[in-house]
Amino acid sequence: MTSNEFVEALKRHVRDAAIEDTIANLKNPPGRGVSLQVRALSEWYNALSAEEAKLVNDVIATGVHATLFGLLAVLDGARTIDHDGGRFELVYVADERVVLNDPQAIDLHDLLNAVD
Repeated sequence: MTSNEFVEALKRHVRDAAIEDTIANLKNPPGRGVSLQVRALSEWYNALSAEEAKLVNDVIATGVHATLFGLLAVLDGARTIDHDGGRFELVYVADERVVLNDPQAIDLHDLLNAVD
C-alpha cells in the first residue's frame, strides 16, 4: 500500500462512510432506546426542505473532512499534540514495510486535499 492508496481508502471507508452514516442516523436513528436529543435532531432534520437538508449534509461533510484532515496533519507532524519533539511513524506492513507518512514525501493531509 502506498500513501496515496492509504488516503484514498480513508476517503472511501472513513470519510464517506462517516458522512453517510451520520445522515442516515439523522433520517432514521437506529436502535430502540433512542435518546431524546437524537430523536429531536432527527425530527428537526426530517422537517427540513430538500435545500436545507442539503446544506446540513454539506456542513456534516465539511466537519468530517476537517476532522480527518486534522488527524492526518498530526500524523504528518504539521500539527503538534505534544511538546516533546517526537514524531509519529505510520507503517503499513504486508510483504514489505512501508512508511506511509514519510517526511520526505508529500504529506498525507495534502494528499487528502488533492483533487479527487
